[in-house]
Amino acid sequence: MDQTGGTAVTPKSPWGSAAPAAPTCSLADVMSEQLATQLDEENNAFPALTDPAADLLLSDEASDTTSDLMLAKMLQMQFDREFDDQLRREEKKFNGESKVSISFENYRMVHPYEDSDSSEDEVDWQDTRHDPYRADKPQTTPRRGFTGKGKNITTKHDEETCGRKNTARMDNFAPEVHVGDGLGMDLKLSNQVFNSLKQHCYSEQRRSARLHEKKEHSTAEQAVDPRTRLLMYKMVNAGVLENINGCISTGKESVVFHADGGSLEEQPVPGEVVLKVFKTTLNEFKNRDRYIKDDYRFKERFSKLNPRKVIRLWAEKEMHNLARMKKAEIPCPEVVLLKKHILVMSFIGKDHVPAPKLKDVVLSSEDMKNAFYQVLHLMQLLYQECNLVHADLSEYNMLWHEGKVWLIDVSQSIEPTHPHGLEFLFRDCRNVSTFFQKRGVSEAMSVYELFNAVSGLNIPVGAEEEAEFMAEIVALEKRNEDHVQKRGKKTFPVASEDGDPPLEPDADD
Repeated sequence: MDQTGGTAVTPKSPWGSAAPAAPTCSLADVMSEQLATQLDEENNAFPALTDPAADLLLSDEASDTTSDLMLAKMLQMQFDREFDDQLRREEKKFNGESKVSISFENYRMVHPYEDSDSSEDEVDWQDTRHDPYRADKPQTTPRRGFTGKGKNITTKHDEETCGRKNTARMDNFAPEVHVGDGLGMDLKLSNQVFNSLKQHCYSEQRRSARLHEKKEHSTAEQAVDPRTRLLMYKMVNAGVLENINGCISTGKESVVFHADGGSLEEQPVPGEVVLKVFKTTLNEFKNRDRYIKDDYRFKERFSKLNPRKVIRLWAEKEMHNLARMKKAEIPCPEVVLLKKHILVMSFIGKDHVPAPKLKDVVLSSEDMKNAFYQVLHLMQLLYQECNLVHADLSEYNMLWHEGKVWLIDVSQSIEPTHPHGLEFLFRDCRNVSTFFQKRGVSEAMSVYELFNAVSGLNIPVGAEEEAEFMAEIVALEKRNEDHVQKRGKKTFPVASEDGDPPLEPDADD
């Protein structure tokens, strides 16, 4: 009875309707066959219950669950699955439509691998002791150094035994050395071949270590370091370039890439452009600083920069030289943009095919004669109008495109007032004269005549001895240097009147 006087109500069990309690009986009754038959009939009537939990426990999968422990495990598994379903709903609600999601997998009661439907027949070869792909190791010689007896004795120096042993020892090479797959092959390496491979492996490891050390700071052949790659990606993201197609050529001091032009606010960008990436390896510039340290336009800045910043100065120097040449209407690449040590210029060529160098093009005798007079005129314009000396002019730095000679690679070009300006001009004249004379151009001038025609100095040739001619050139350079020193240091502002393209600020990084 409860406090209100009503009848006591038994709470409903969550596990279904409770079975009626068995009446108490004596031990004799328990051992009787009649009681056993009665209990068996009651058990047969038990599946008639309609409770879902009873259906789960007595399903086909759980037909053998006669122990309470097994029933408890099954019920716990069902509870865990319901908990995991609720956890998934909470996870989905918590993450919502966010791109960044948080997983609740670590709080699940059933580990994900237990839910997988993978076949039990799958075999992980990494876990099997008998790997069918594992090569059989060759037999090794005993500790005593030989096998067999009498005439059949085999020592450790036997050619076949030693060859198989060398083949097995190749597995100890570094992972980056690909030794191939000798499965099913009776390979035998002689000592000479094995030692050569071993030495090559060690050499490659040392070389790889050296390249890895300067990977972050240098530009290798046909490749760029991460900083340079980031600058190139920024140009693409800013719309200056549509995409970068690949490497065109490599040189001692730079790597040239082809790219499709995009757009700039200040000026239009050509459809095809090149990226001249000056190599950031300092050893390429150890012997080339004389081209810039005595140039009066950059002399003051050169003394204040560290060696790595000097490389950026080379790119700026070529930009200024190209601007002067463009103003004098000399066929040359047009500068689009300068960003640190990357110079973006117009592409000399058509449909991704660069114009050939003068040394590679095959011209008729008339076209070759015309090319010589073009080069003579360009050298005169460069010296007289642009006040520049190419300093590295040869058939390698002249392109043939649309019936004209184009000049490229002017990063080392200097002014005639440079202490070695006339010497560099004489060297250019020698390269040009020698090339056209070898190509059979009878009108090609000698080196002395070409020098006088370009410079207008009219140095007497005399017996055409180079020593006397060079002595006169050195004397002229000396007088010119003394004249410049008396006038004072000649400097040029960075933003000159040459109509230079936009120059990005050089921030330290």
